[in-house]
Amino acid sequence: MKLTQWQDDVEPFDEADAARYREVWGSATIGQELAAQATRTPDALALIGPDRSLTYRELDDETDRIGAGLLDAGLRPGAAVMLQLDNDVATVVAWYALMKAALIPVCTLSAHRGNEIRQIAAQTHAAGHIVQLRHRSFDLLAFARSLAEQDGSQRLVFPLDDAPGSLMTAGADLSPERVRELVDAAQAQIDPDDVAVFQLSGGTTGVPKVIPRQHQEYWYNALAWAQRLGWESDVRVLHIVPLVHNAGIVCALHAAHAVGGAFVIGRPDPDDMLDVMTRLEITDMLIPPGLAAGIVAHPGLDAATRSLRRITMGGSEISDAVFEAFESRGVPVLNMFGMGEGLCMVSPLGAPRSVRQHGIGTPLSRLDEVRVLRLGEEVEVDDGVVGELCARGPYTIRGYLAAPERNAVAFTSDGFYRTGDLVARHQWDGGVYYTFEGRAKDLVNRGGEKISAAEVEGLVIGLPGLRRAALVAVPDERLGERGCLCVELEPTAPELTLDQIRRHLDDREVAKFKWPERLEHFDSLPTTPSAKIDKVRLSVLVAERSATSTTSHTANATTRS
Repeated sequence: MKLTQWQDDVEPFDEADAARYREVWGSATIGQELAAQATRTPDALALIGPDRSLTYRELDDETDRIGAGLLDAGLRPGAAVMLQLDNDVATVVAWYALMKAALIPVCTLSAHRGNEIRQIAAQTHAAGHIVQLRHRSFDLLAFARSLAEQDGSQRLVFPLDDAPGSLMTAGADLSPERVRELVDAAQAQIDPDDVAVFQLSGGTTGVPKVIPRQHQEYWYNALAWAQRLGWESDVRVLHIVPLVHNAGIVCALHAAHAVGGAFVIGRPDPDDMLDVMTRLEITDMLIPPGLAAGIVAHPGLDAATRSLRRITMGGSEISDAVFEAFESRGVPVLNMFGMGEGLCMVSPLGAPRSVRQHGIGTPLSRLDEVRVLRLGEEVEVDDGVVGELCARGPYTIRGYLAAPERNAVAFTSDGFYRTGDLVARHQWDGGVYYTFEGRAKDLVNRGGEKISAAEVEGLVIGLPGLRRAALVAVPDERLGERGCLCVELEPTAPELTLDQIRRHLDDREVAKFKWPERLEHFDSLPTTPSAKIDKVRLSVLVAERSATSTTSHTANATTRS
């Protein structure tokens, strides 16, 4: 590792493990991997978007220029740059430009607001901030500039646009020779084991945990995905959910480019999605089951699936109707499970229906090690018994960024990451697969976004008349889960409304995806013998109310941005 500013904050792989992992790791940085692919297949399509497409040569050249422009603007190799971007060709260009400049993208979301960005900027010492200029109803550019001013930082803010002074024009005044000089010099300052990306984990405390991913293991993670699915250079991979997520980068963008395929940017609108699938002859896509359910009855599904070779889903149960809609058209349905910290599993091709529909797959790499441990202990449980999923392997981190206290509880004594997910191990055809059985961590998984219950509870507890509050997950067909806030008020307090809670969180600059979308009042919240709120019992009570009433206060999800 050459980036000395991160050496004390990033837990290295154990040397004995690293020696084994080098059998599968590459020897290049991510920027170098893209450049190598451009040398092999310069005229092949690398990127297809609604407005323009780029070959590998064009993507390589453009990212060189913009990367050099970022360095020329004053950013230095190893500096962190926050991203608040939508799915767009320019987003992919920005991503690889950072890689070329040896800068570290911080995978913040366009939905994050001051409550989150301030904490993330402080943890990563962010020196740059790239934002979507035209982002629905919120002015991200003014927001980013205001935060930088409030922090008293010299953070550089770049709008993602082609106007003068924006990211897409960076480096336009540099000669090709100067561009090459700057990029080569930046690449010479990093090694494949240096930090490439800062992913984020919601955690249970509300304080974002920063996940340092390294060049060699992060690219291998994507290559292992592509190899497991049997991808070759003719794949066209459609992506419709947020790109700057671990799944979007690993299982779509990097995976497609690791084999010389094309990455296609789409939108989650059913008409648009099916049109793109048909017109561009999409071969592969990763989609939440809830979104898949929205297209199974669409008249365009037959045409859209003619070129589709596989469809992968994850995040919630796959219904019989969704599974059959694709399988009956000759498209194998695979189930996947993964996390920003590393471990990724997907159904084996050719596995029986029960394994692919109800299981969460098997690990990608032969070097992945998975244990199912008794909760809070380091004792393995038997097949079929529910325990905590724990993992160690060639693309699973050894620690969060600069977080020794968190790492002490997040990892076993021999370096296995405690995921906080409950699974059971099963035998199949001489191998092993896993089923998801719940969550030990107190989180709501809203469409892939992990919401800390403790954070939301802490943010609302200051509301007048509120004695106690608890956030629990309720099932949702489209998103998997939504947050339901259960409240106990003081005896004389007026009834609390969902709108009041929304205004309270908005005033505190909390990202809207964290806002509760259902509110339930209780005279007294159930408690355990130790006087803690009993969330297991509370979830049962909420489910019973759902079964008998349709009058719960529910937020209109269309107001989210």
